[in-house]
Parts: sequence; C-alpha cells; structure tokens
Amino acid sequence: MTMPTDLETDAAQLRHAMAKALAEDGVLADPAWRQAVERVPRHRFVPGFYLPAAGRDEQGLTVWEPVTAERDYGRWLAATYSDTTLITQFESDEPDWKQPAVRHGGAPTSSSTLPSLVVRMWADADVSEGHTVLEIGTGTGYSTALACERLGSADVTSIEVDPHRLSQAASALYGLGYTPALAVADGLYGYWPEARFDRIVAACSFRAVPSALLAQTRPGGKILLTLSGWLYGYARVLLTVGADGTAEGRLLGGTVSFMSARTHAAPKFGNPAHWAAGLPGKARTTPHSPERISAATQEAFHLRFLTQSAVPDVQMTTVDEVVHLVDVVTGSAATLTPGNGGWAVREGGPVKLWERIERVLDAYDAAGAPGPETFALHVYDGGQHLRHPQMPGLPLPRP
Repeated sequence: MTMPTDLETDAAQLRHAMAKALAEDGVLADPAWRQAVERVPRHRFVPGFYLPAAGRDEQGLTVWEPVTAERDYGRWLAATYSDTTLITQFESDEPDWKQPAVRHGGAPTSSSTLPSLVVRMWADADVSEGHTVLEIGTGTGYSTALACERLGSADVTSIEVDPHRLSQAASALYGLGYTPALAVADGLYGYWPEARFDRIVAACSFRAVPSALLAQTRPGGKILLTLSGWLYGYARVLLTVGADGTAEGRLLGGTVSFMSARTHAAPKFGNPAHWAAGLPGKARTTPHSPERISAATQEAFHLRFLTQSAVPDVQMTTVDEVVHLVDVVTGSAATLTPGNGGWAVREGGPVKLWERIERVLDAYDAAGAPGPETFALHVYDGGQHLRHPQMPGLPLPRP
C-alpha cells in the first residue's frame, strides 16, 4: 500500500484532537505540556505495534495483531493518536515490521506508553524549565521527545537497556531535531556520567528503589518510579532526596503498572504440583479469600502491593481452582483450596507465606482500609520501609 501524501496533515489533526481530549480530562492542565503533545508527532516513533484481537485463541491466549501503516493506514494512525499503550516488542524479540506476524500470547518487553500516563509522570515529578532530567526506559523515544520539547534537549538524558530499541528511538529523535544524551545502560544503576539530576523518572518498575538513583539525585531533587514485585502489585512513589542521601516520599493513587526492569523480572519456578507435593497433609481454614489480592479491583490492586511487602519473593498462580504460592528464594510454598464455602490452606518451608499475608490483611482491615495516598516510604542505602501510622507491622521482618 502506498503511504497517503497527507500523512502529516492527518496526524496533526488527530494530534490536536488527542491533546484537546486529554486537556478536557484534566491531564494537560499545564499549557506547556499541552503544547508539547500538540507538537511531537507520535507516529514517527511507532512505525509498527501490536493490538489485542477481540477474542482469545483456542488455548485461551491473547491474539496480538500487528498494525502498520502499510497493512491498515487508518487503524495505525487512529491507534497512534489514541490514549493507548502500544506494544512494540515481545520477549525481547524485535519484530520485522515489513513482514510482521500475528502473535499468540507472550510477555511484552517494550511499548509506547499511553500519552496520558507519560504526561502524568512528567507532571507528577514536578518537572519544569531548568531541571536536568534522567529518564529510565527510552522505549520508542516518544516520552523522551515530549521532555525535550518541554525542557530543551540539553537538559534531558535517557537510558535504555535494549540497544536495538535505543537505536530506533535515537533515529526518530534525531530525525525530528531532538538531541538528548542517550545511552545503553541498566536503569538499576542510573547513569553516572550525567549525574547529578534534579529529577529522575522511570518508565519501568523496580522491586526496590535502586540506591544509585539516590546518589545521582541532587539534595531536594525528586525521583518518580513504580515499585512492583513478583505478586504483580504496583505502586507509584514520589521521593524527595535529602542531603544525607536518604529519601522520603509517598505513594500516589491510581492503577498504574509498568513492565519490570529486566534484571528485576520474576524467575521461573517450575511445576506448581512439585511444590505442592512437599506440603504437610493437614490443612487449616483461612478467613481471607485469595480473591482479596487477585480480583480485578482497585482495592485488590492496592492489597497486592501491601502483601508483597510481607512476602517479597512470592509468586502466585492458579491451577484447577487451587491457588499456589511459591517462594524460590526460601523454598517455601502454600496452596489454597476452595471448599465448603471457604478456603483451606497448607503451608510448608521456613516462611509461612499465607500466614504473613493474613497478618497484612488483618492489619489493613483493622486500620479501616487505608488508601495508597496514606502510605509513606523511607528509602536509605540498603533498604526501604513502607510506613502507615495504623499499620506499624509494615514491613514485616524477613527471616
């Protein structure tokens, strides 16, 4: 298919409509960020991406359909200028966008984050003119371009762990006249050559705040990142770095999730049945359903993050209605089985996994179900503590 000659005109119209819609939703309250969204052509950063099909395949896997201008110009451009996250890579495998194939299942490893979240991240980090900024996770480069448009390229550094991803982003950025400092680097260690920064913003999630980021932030500077874990509980946190190198901050509300930094991804744990086979035969009843942390609700999303602080190495999976908890670090495991209107739990290993989760759920209920914004985070070299005045047991001590 021949590319339409009025691509830039079509894109400009859709870009204006997207900016207007985001402004009406309250996302673009700052005129400078709205101007950046109006000016940066997102389509130059996403020549191809995947969108989920309406239904799953016969194995229950998500069917990912490749979308390019050559395959379907209208769908490609409309999706590009919608407030949607566009998946650009699976399993670190770079697609051939000249001949892309439909995918069945798979774990996304790179994307162009939905524009409202990109702008929200920059705004929540209180980024403004004169700030030097480190972005962790260049991805397609669209977010980097917005920062360059807002701040000027000289004040923006962006790092990406995937060299091919960075190469593509650099081509798009330089082609548009944006010249930030770019580097292939692991966000876990920040980027010392350009430090110190006024702001650090991460477009990936970490299990814990990397100590290098504290050291690379000026006193009074801010770090905005997403904390996650192997239970896939997420919370965004905004930290202010002190002169002593520690940081204090608060959790931010809203359901936001980012792909894990690749070095923080969950390990494979094998066959759940093998773990369950070694558990004691006697079960006990539990007052809490596993759905409290697995349901598709705002509260369950929040509770997954809180319980993660008690069992940071746990992974959860369900097989034939039996919920399995596996801790590959300590060798502990637990199963929850439904029956008689409730749940029965068996636990084994040095850590009683579900018992720890129960303690968090009990404390949460006793405290009146406090929301994310009521929690604070203290970070220091070598550790971090989640705090709440009505939940003094957080975090629970590791064995």
